[in-house]
Amino acid sequence: MEHLVQHAVTTIRERYWEPLSLDELAASAMVSKYHFLRMFSRVTGVTPGRFLSAVRLQEAKRLLLSTSLTVADIAVQVGYSSQGSFTRRFTESVGLSPTQYRRLSLSAGTDTVPDALPEAAPAPAPPAARDTGSVTGALRTPGDLLSPVYVGAFDGPILQGAPVSWSNASAPGRFTLPSVPKGSWYIHAVAHGRHPAGGADPQRTLLTAAVGPVRVRDDTVHRLDVTLCPQDWSRPPILSALTGLSPQPTAA
Repeated sequence: MEHLVQHAVTTIRERYWEPLSLDELAASAMVSKYHFLRMFSRVTGVTPGRFLSAVRLQEAKRLLLSTSLTVADIAVQVGYSSQGSFTRRFTESVGLSPTQYRRLSLSAGTDTVPDALPEAAPAPAPPAARDTGSVTGALRTPGDLLSPVYVGAFDGPILQGAPVSWSNASAPGRFTLPSVPKGSWYIHAVAHGRHPAGGADPQRTLLTAAVGPVRVRDDTVHRLDVTLCPQDWSRPPILSALTGLSPQPTAA
């Protein structure tokens, strides 16, 4: 059934500006929408609606950097009927408003992981220590790294918004995320690397990993094994600008 999901992902990437519905995507896969929803979520880790939203916002990021289109024009071009709803969703997911993202990215570039989070969108302050735990783990990668590994605890399977705890690390090596609030979190890792199977340019490949959900309770320590691999068609785009990376989605 994976080929049906890949077909749906291709449809989303090619027609993201259209009001694609679950019924339409399921019909193109010739399965019931309930079966399609379960199948799509199992393969990609997110629902078709969230995948579509991520693709739209990633295209908006690209347009903000590569064109002089206004925010209103970009909102329409990526499928939003309201500039207000587009700006709100973009800001929540990227961590910066469209205008801030364009200004910050053009002035600072997006090729490296920053040593600190941008002042424009700092990570939220952690709660009291008694209400937090920590997450540690081992980082692995089959290729050579060209940047530090950015590791953070986020609230969902899409790397978006601000992390509740984050760190830079090396791979192979270990990482520690301190003061992670109680709750369920996804641990995302991202870096630029060199990987012979990473696509058209083996000299510069985006390497990512996501583990979760991880349940954090008081004073608990979670130990994870995290292996970074080239971003493939099944993974939704990275939206958060706080990683200092602006990858383009891999075509299906």
